[in-house]
Amino acid sequence: MESYKNFAQVYDLFMKEVPYEEWVKYIEKILKKFNCKPKLMVELGCGTGTITTLFAKKGIEMIGIDSSENMLAIAKEKAIKNNLDILYLLQDMREFELYGTVDCIISICDSLNYILEEEEVLQTFKWVNNYLNPKGLFIFDLNTEYKYKYILGENTFAENTKEASYIWENFYSEEEKINEYRLTLFIKDKEKNYYNKFEELHYEKMYSIETITNLLKQAGMEVLAVYDAYSFEKPKKDSERVYFVAREKGKKS
Repeated sequence: MESYKNFAQVYDLFMKEVPYEEWVKYIEKILKKFNCKPKLMVELGCGTGTITTLFAKKGIEMIGIDSSENMLAIAKEKAIKNNLDILYLLQDMREFELYGTVDCIISICDSLNYILEEEEVLQTFKWVNNYLNPKGLFIFDLNTEYKYKYILGENTFAENTKEASYIWENFYSEEEKINEYRLTLFIKDKEKNYYNKFEELHYEKMYSIETITNLLKQAGMEVLAVYDAYSFEKPKKDSERVYFVAREKGKKS
């Protein structure tokens, strides 16, 4: 699942408009709604650590997990810069390991869409359930088919800055429910004053709400809610992203 080898270098540059702080406030509202006051939290697919850092600044002990060594290197730099003690683990979320249980596990920015097989999603959910404290919460988001079909679709996006440029081409297969991202990057070499070209392929899988709900139940969790992202309303036909809230409901011996 190493898809961010080169993109990691400029990820924060092109994600600077993302309202991370608003995302954190939304997750805090969910935690409050379901009476969860986490002291120790894990973020699966933490990327460059922006969300992990924001929660750590609020006094929550954080663990960030990602399969990209390059993304984690940047995340660790942020932690040092902010004088934060955050544990970052280079692991695949499909088989992650922790030293003990935690109060809450989150995964946002469609990280779970990168898992392309239902069996592997189920295995991930089982690990989540295994490492949650009793009644611990699992909060995560997913891109919807509406977004893949009508927002991303067959569209191409591009952005140009002095430091780097990208061309992002999308191809969605309705039959396979797979969205393919073809990313072409031009990143400036500051020392040599020219641009290096890199190409990456990313794949995301669309899962229906029904499928994810069933997989969560199979993993031993209780599904508390499914929301249209950043609200407490039910998902709509044109929802681009949905949030799931699940709870550990008692492990079997």
